[in-house]
Amino acid sequence: MMDMLEESLDYRLLNDFQRNFPLCPAPFAELAARLGVAEGSVLRMLEQLRREGKISRVGAVFAPKRIGASTLAAMAVPPENLVRVAEAINRFPEVNHNCERAHRYNLWFVVIAGSEGRLQAALGAIEQASGYPLLKLPMEQEYPADPESSLERMGDEAQLQAYPFSPPTPLGELERRLLMALQEGLPLFIRPFQVLASRVGCDEIEILERIGRWCEEGIIKRFGVVVRHHEPGYQANAMLVQDIPDARVGEFGARLAREPGVTLCYQRQRVLPDWPYNLFCMIHGQARDEVEKKIAELRTRLNFDDYPHDVLFSFAR
Repeated sequence: MMDMLEESLDYRLLNDFQRNFPLCPAPFAELAARLGVAEGSVLRMLEQLRREGKISRVGAVFAPKRIGASTLAAMAVPPENLVRVAEAINRFPEVNHNCERAHRYNLWFVVIAGSEGRLQAALGAIEQASGYPLLKLPMEQEYPADPESSLERMGDEAQLQAYPFSPPTPLGELERRLLMALQEGLPLFIRPFQVLASRVGCDEIEILERIGRWCEEGIIKRFGVVVRHHEPGYQANAMLVQDIPDARVGEFGARLAREPGVTLCYQRQRVLPDWPYNLFCMIHGQARDEVEKKIAELRTRLNFDDYPHDVLFSFAR
């Protein structure tokens, strides 16, 4: 009976609370009341899911190009140095995701900072700490499918949305500190926003009001449990990159984002001659061969066969 209860709690936390997370002083108590369990059970299960790699954190997913500055970055690291370099990069609070991919460029991560100047400073510090040059791949356009709001929708047709891009919102010092604190996720404590407030240097109510405002303004796309989709049933995770003529990349990106199983789709800058690809998307499946077949079918059906591409399978670090 207890195993069944834990399995149900595991599933509901993964499936039901990727959005609409309670923004209140005691959010885990509110989750527990909705689920009909003790607050301690919710906290223990979230910690277990985090240790198992099924979730990366509980917290904010920021809309790209809406606040501060960010870029995708890649590094070619000798395999014998990969663990050391990944650990060094993970120490930077600006880094909010870091994974290994099967490619010459084998270490990939996202860097977010409060301003373009701070971003460039962070990238320079990362290069110095790692001892290897970075491939910087800032985003130019997003074609968001966003099927991640429910595990049950992973295979459903995604609804294409349009995010009108405007100049990023400038950040004051308090907002910059909050952005940095949120990249690490909510502390799994009874009063997590109070802990964040002490780190940022303001009142708990200020933290809640600012996060709520960012959600209303679309700066935060969603706030809740951030699931690693390749873990709970989707073991294969591949980044498909393609070299599409600039005049057609918008058309092809929009079509690709509508496809079931495509969870992210972006146009990014090329870095010639090392990196000719400008259209990126993530594709998930239960096994590597399934993902490979899905990519081959997609490229044929959407008439991508004439354009160079590469497929980079990932391993979380």
